[in-house]
Amino acid sequence: MTGQDSATIERPANNIGRLLHPRSVAIVGASPTPGALGNSVMRNLERLGFKGDLHLVNPKRSAIDGRPCVSSIDALPVGVDVAVLAIPGGAVLESVRALSRRKAGAAIIFSAGFAEGGEEGIAAQAEIGRIARETGMVIEGPNCLGMANFLEGIPLTFVEIPPVPRREGRNIALVSQSGAMAIVETTTLISKGLGLSYFISTGNEAASGVEDYVEQMLDDDDTQIIGMIVEQFRNPARFLELANRAREIGKPIVLLHPGQSSAARESAATHTGAMAGDWKLMQAKVQDAGVVLVDSLEELGDVLDLAARCPKPPVGGCAVLTESGAFKALTLDLCEKIDLDLPAPNEQTAQALRAGMPDFIPVSNPMDLTAQALVDPDLYRRALEALLTDPGFGSVVFAIIQTDETTCDRKFPAVIDAVGKLKPETPVIFAGMDDGAEVPQKYIDELRALGVSYFPSPDRAFRAIRRYATAEAGQARSALAPVAIDAGLAGTVPEYRAKQLLQPAGITFPEGGFAATVGEAASVAARIGYPVVLKAQSADLSHKSDAGGVLLNIADETELAAAWDKVYANVRAYSPGLELDGLLVEKMGKRGAELIVGAKNDPEWGPVILVGFGGVQAEIHKDVRLLSPDLSVDAIEGEILKLKSAALLTGFRGSPKLDVRAVAELIEKLGAVVRGTPDIREIDLNPVVVFPEGAGCVALDALMTVV
Repeated sequence: MTGQDSATIERPANNIGRLLHPRSVAIVGASPTPGALGNSVMRNLERLGFKGDLHLVNPKRSAIDGRPCVSSIDALPVGVDVAVLAIPGGAVLESVRALSRRKAGAAIIFSAGFAEGGEEGIAAQAEIGRIARETGMVIEGPNCLGMANFLEGIPLTFVEIPPVPRREGRNIALVSQSGAMAIVETTTLISKGLGLSYFISTGNEAASGVEDYVEQMLDDDDTQIIGMIVEQFRNPARFLELANRAREIGKPIVLLHPGQSSAARESAATHTGAMAGDWKLMQAKVQDAGVVLVDSLEELGDVLDLAARCPKPPVGGCAVLTESGAFKALTLDLCEKIDLDLPAPNEQTAQALRAGMPDFIPVSNPMDLTAQALVDPDLYRRALEALLTDPGFGSVVFAIIQTDETTCDRKFPAVIDAVGKLKPETPVIFAGMDDGAEVPQKYIDELRALGVSYFPSPDRAFRAIRRYATAEAGQARSALAPVAIDAGLAGTVPEYRAKQLLQPAGITFPEGGFAATVGEAASVAARIGYPVVLKAQSADLSHKSDAGGVLLNIADETELAAAWDKVYANVRAYSPGLELDGLLVEKMGKRGAELIVGAKNDPEWGPVILVGFGGVQAEIHKDVRLLSPDLSVDAIEGEILKLKSAALLTGFRGSPKLDVRAVAELIEKLGAVVRGTPDIREIDLNPVVVFPEGAGCVALDALMTVV
């Protein structure tokens, strides 16, 4: 992180409630000039009818539009709840000092040019953070767009905010590091007729971050859903705790997190003073904590729409009612691609559908109603009524052709009437198939009033359903207790030592042993039986094969002695001066499928497990999964079978099924080790050879790094 790492950011000492629910506001840099930041904040507060005390600060004016001005912050009353700093960046630091002397509760800093702007800005931002920590003042920003409390009509931002009526149902709070994206998404949510509680732009997060505001929202009775746009979590461990709590109390968190590409990660560092971390690692950790991770602003709005209208995620299969055979095929293609299940109706549901449909409409899912609803609009109700009885469906989508106002007048009232009469608990979603059709707004409003999300395209509806369904309860957890091991040294641990440490924890390796002399090597080989493998051992030789440090298929003691000398000669030629601890002697094993299994203790996100296909596939296809280290064996096995090449493990083209269960058990044990030993930075078991079902698996190599 540029200018301020996560260790220096402490949560605000006092209640953020003074920022979100101020009874008094000061605008430092108030202006009579239309378009000026201070003027825009003042107009926003006036337009939305702020009922608290408003204080203006301008050294050149005694009044603005009839409101009195004071000449400096030192002339403000003691204890103003929030001061909005609409001033140049160079004046911010001294203003924050002055506000601390006046015991202000919070300050919002619009100005940029701090941690993202060079050494001087970094130092100024650090000083702002220090003042906040010492005084308990909440600082929002710098480099932010402020916030809005929609429930009480308090817009502390220079962007014009429309009044948002308080709505029944579920309200959304939007917490974003990017101010521009917060405003864009707020506009989207307002256009969907959704209830909003707050938007908060955190900017550079000098002294308060997204984690602080999420914690506040979890305790806010007027907020039921949290939308987030985050470029970097300053305190990942704390966010994961909050996310798990959000899942427990039923408040979905929907997150948009840029940074999948290297270019996006570099952009983040210059935009908000953040330096993005490993996106895939973040993805695995937040999704395991129940966060719904989305890919775009459009998808963020779509999933928040579903979350607002569907109190429970649409877990289970999706039923689709459409009016086109060709679209039915397209739906099957898309839903297979995004892993959205479209199960066939159960027998009872199929019978009910058959009884309610004309003979020429086949019962299936998706179900093509043809154009029959134009002459028989009650068809929608009969189909929906039958589908709602099927426990296999967690959602029902109407993918309907709209065309024009006349067609809409024929179709929409029938769908609206069906939903109104049936009052379904199962989420019902309406998706127009022809984006751009002139749909009377009254019909969309009526659907939304009934709790039906309206989408301009079925693709968006299906993707949103699939995303939101991931907010279901977490996966089963391992019963294994954490296992602590003591490597006895820091840095890279030699393979033989890593295996000595991991084997007692249940990790399976080839039979063998370490030898410091050729005589010891012969004794190990005699014990385990020939043929054997010799491997050079040194903490300074991670890639043994590159140095000629691995020799295979050694058949007898004579070959062993020659191979011993050859390994030492190869390593001396590769790296003169490198001293080997000795050689590892292991039994040659059988061939099998090769996987890679790894563990990592990330200093910010904590431990994670990687599993994927080893060898060339690991480099080319990147066919891997990142897992929580505390999953149960059943959950791990399910994740392994989600690998792109999982068919190679399950009997592809007549080959034997492989022992996936044994790999899952190995991963569970490795997870216990990495959970119990925070000093482990990485463990790499590559390859892990998997044998036919019932024959187990074995890790051929082990690389461990300890801090």
